[in-house]
Amino acid sequence: MRTVCSVSLALICLYPLVTVGQETIVVRPVEIDDVLTNPGIGFMTFQRFNGDRLNQGQRWTEGYPIAYQAFDHSLKNKDHPDTSLAYFRVYWKFVEPAQGQYRWELLDKALETAGSRRQTLLLRIAPYGTGADNDVPDWYRAMVGKEEKQPEEKWRTNPEDPRYVEHFGAMIRALGARYDGHPLLESVDLSIVGAWGEGAGSERLTQKTREALVDSYLEGFRKTHLIMLLTDEKTNRYGLSKRNVGWRVDCLGDMGGFSPTWCHMCDYYPQAIINFGMKDAWKKAPVSLEVCWVMQTWKDKGWDVDYIIEQSLKWHISSFNAKSSAVPEEWWPAVNRWLTRMGYRFVLRKFTYPSTVERGGRLTFTSWWENKGVAPCYRPFRLAFRLHNRTNERLVVASADLRSWLPGDNLYDSSVEVPADTPDGTYDLQIGILDERFDEPAVKLAIEGRQSDGWYDLGKINVRR
Repeated sequence: MRTVCSVSLALICLYPLVTVGQETIVVRPVEIDDVLTNPGIGFMTFQRFNGDRLNQGQRWTEGYPIAYQAFDHSLKNKDHPDTSLAYFRVYWKFVEPAQGQYRWELLDKALETAGSRRQTLLLRIAPYGTGADNDVPDWYRAMVGKEEKQPEEKWRTNPEDPRYVEHFGAMIRALGARYDGHPLLESVDLSIVGAWGEGAGSERLTQKTREALVDSYLEGFRKTHLIMLLTDEKTNRYGLSKRNVGWRVDCLGDMGGFSPTWCHMCDYYPQAIINFGMKDAWKKAPVSLEVCWVMQTWKDKGWDVDYIIEQSLKWHISSFNAKSSAVPEEWWPAVNRWLTRMGYRFVLRKFTYPSTVERGGRLTFTSWWENKGVAPCYRPFRLAFRLHNRTNERLVVASADLRSWLPGDNLYDSSVEVPADTPDGTYDLQIGILDERFDEPAVKLAIEGRQSDGWYDLGKINVRR
C-alpha cells in the first residue's frame, strides 16, 4: 500500500488524513522488488521471438534469414526471461543478393513479428562470416574476384578497396533511408568489417576508409540509436566525436575460454572501455552485451556468474543477448537480481499535489524519483497524468525528459494544465509513463498500485470552476 497524507500548506505530513482548508496531498508509494519487463531493457531473443522454442544445448544460429516457428499465441519463454527485445543478425549477402536489389521483406517481417510479440528489434547486418556459404554477396565477389590472403585473419575481403566502401556503404545508407526512426527498430549495430561484423582488424583501416564506413551509419541513422562494437580507439572515438553512440561486446563472460592467461573480462573489456573513450557513452546511448558461447558454457567451465553480472552492471548494461539459450536452473535467482538492475528502474518515492484544482488552471506538483537501475532510458517516453472517474477522463502530458534521469535520485517539480473542458467533480489522479506513439502506459514502475490498464493511482483530486 502507499502512504497518503493530506496537509495544509503550512503543516508537516505527520498523520494519515488531516483536513485544513486547501490541502496538499503527500503520496509515498511502496516500492516492489518484482522483475519488470520494460521497453528496451533486459534479456532479448536471438533469431527468435517471444513464445518461440529456444536453441537446444549449447548451439545457436546467426546470420541467416530467420526460420519462423509456428506460434501458439503464448508469449512465455520456457527457461528464458520474458523480453521486450528481439535481435536479428543477418549477413550482407542475404540482404542484397543482387547489386542494388534489397530483400527488405526479411527486415519487414522481422519488425512486424517483433511488434506482434510485444518486442522491438535490434539489428546487425554483418558483411560476412567465416564459412563457404556466408561470404560477401556473390555479385560483389564476382566484381572483386578471388582475393589473396588478407592482412587480418577475420577479413574476407579488402576493406581498403574503394568498391567495399562504395557498395557496403550504399547498402547501409539504403537501410537507413528505409528504416531510420522506425518505431519498432530499437537500435542498429554499427558493423563495418570482420567476421560476423565484430570489427576485427578495424584498427588497421586507413582513417579515410574508417570514416567513410562509419559515416554511412551516422548519416543513414539520425533517429534510431546506433551501437558500436568495442573495437579500437580510432574507430570508437571517431564515432563518438560525431554522435551519441552506444557500445556492445559479443563475448561477455569469457573468463579464460581462449587462453589460460588472458580473458575478455579481465584483460580487454575494462581497459578498452576506458582507452577507447567509451566510459561515459552510457549516459546518452545504450550498452548492449552478448554472452560468450551460452550461459551453460559459463556454468560448465565453473565461471563466477555473480562476478560477470556485477561487471556488466558496472559497465551500465541495458540489454543482454543470451542467444536464445536456456538459463541454467541454479542461476535463476542471480538472473532475476540482474534483471532488477539492468537498464532503468523507476521508483516514485514521493509525490505532492493540491487536493483541489480549477479547470483551465494549473496542477502544480513535486516529485522525487529514484532510478534504481544502472542506466537511463534512451527513448523519449512521456510522463503523463490522467484524471479519471466513472463518467469522464482527461489526459495531460508533462514536459519531463526522462532520458536525463540517470541512476540515483531525480527531482521533477512542475505543473500541467487542467483541460478547460474537464467537468467539475472528484477524480482519481493517476500517473503513467507512455511511449512515443500511444496514449497508454508503456513502462512499469517499481511501486505498488498498478491498475489493469497500466496507470498508477496517486489519490483523489477535486476539479472546480
